[in-house]
Amino acid sequence: MIELRQYQVDMIDRTRAALKRVRAVAMVAATGSGKTSIASRMLKTCSDKGHGAWFLCHRRELITQSAITFAKAGVDHGIVAAGFDGDRKRLVQICSVQTLARRWHTLAKPKLIIWDECHHCAASTYDTIYKQFPDAVHIGLTASPVRLDGTGLGAWFQEIIEGPPVRSLIDEGYLSDYRLFAPKTMDTQGVHSRYGDFVKSELNKIADKPKITGDAISHYKKYAAGKRALIFAVSIEHSQHVVQQFNDAGIKAEHVDGATQSGERDAIFRRFTSGETLALSNVEIASEGVDIPAVEAAILLRPTQSLGMYLQQVGRALRPAPGKLHAIILDHAGNAFRHGLPDDVREWSLLGAQRNVASKDPDDIKVKQCPICYATVASYKSECRHCGHKFVPVGREIETVEGELSEVDVIQARIAARREQASAETLDDLIRIGRLRGYKSPEKWAGFIFTARLVKQKQKQKAAA
Repeated sequence: MIELRQYQVDMIDRTRAALKRVRAVAMVAATGSGKTSIASRMLKTCSDKGHGAWFLCHRRELITQSAITFAKAGVDHGIVAAGFDGDRKRLVQICSVQTLARRWHTLAKPKLIIWDECHHCAASTYDTIYKQFPDAVHIGLTASPVRLDGTGLGAWFQEIIEGPPVRSLIDEGYLSDYRLFAPKTMDTQGVHSRYGDFVKSELNKIADKPKITGDAISHYKKYAAGKRALIFAVSIEHSQHVVQQFNDAGIKAEHVDGATQSGERDAIFRRFTSGETLALSNVEIASEGVDIPAVEAAILLRPTQSLGMYLQQVGRALRPAPGKLHAIILDHAGNAFRHGLPDDVREWSLLGAQRNVASKDPDDIKVKQCPICYATVASYKSECRHCGHKFVPVGREIETVEGELSEVDVIQARIAARREQASAETLDDLIRIGRLRGYKSPEKWAGFIFTARLVKQKQKQKAAA
């Protein structure tokens, strides 16, 4: 049996308490925090009592990884998915959402259903399955309970149980610390949005160029040479072009996407894990649930308006591994400027995602580059925290090198943002902060944050009652 960490036990205990009040709970915990291990304990507890339980996921890699974790945890299970032979008589079943949508009526009704990556529940396939089992207990797992279209998860889950903050997991050694390098500019003006994110065809024209802002290859050599890097590309064509350029530069690289045959895909991941391949470029295959602790660097070449996608991508590099002092994040897409730092404290809600929380203008995060070591620090700092260089006041305009990635002073930026937001006691205070930060809709942002706080307060009051 897998020995759970204390925060995992605490999350299970709080979920059980919540289930005395409601029948559907969303458990929110950072990528790499061990949500599948938490699920294994709940599934085993359920099956040990003689009840049926399902674990639902939507990709082959997730099914395989879950099966390995469940086996280690002593969870006797079957698999309901195309290409897998499974014993349908087992009380616990790992189910492919796509397969289950066609076969749910052939299986015994479960007492418990755990939804992996539950932010997908608003999708029609998920929703169809969900509605077939109104009497079951539903538990959702996700690192980010937000959807691109702003739809909240309140129609499927009634309460949120949150895990520890990312920074806490880093400090305790459960996640790797990181160094984030981000460009000063990334021009997505003129790129339209559809279903809450950039239109891929238009985005591809910006990203799929031999030389983009901050050349991916030169910066990999500068900041992550010899490290295994997971690359996030816009399209298959874009990914293949990036791989070709890396190989031409003498850096062994491969490409994988949803159409890659399962056997070939497994072989590609094995080569990457072993270090035979140093750069693995993917298109929407490694953003969710793929557990590859070997990832030492993440290269973001796909601008996105999705906070969830951004957190999933950077989270791939935050899993700890032997000899890994810190992860390297090369954000050529400027996503950190849209969504903040990976370990920012975020206030989640089932009410729906507030849109345009962060400005698309990279200059909204005020930083300056050290002329000695080229690290980027907060603009108000008088000294570089990396090399000790003393900055000379030169006015408001800071000269930068075009195309050069700059390291974001994550500690100072995080502390400053956290203190500022925590100091706001009223809705008007939050609106004022939103205006000072230059948000497009400060009133809407403030309303979202303020409402989420009220919901949390009510949940705590109910739990204490």
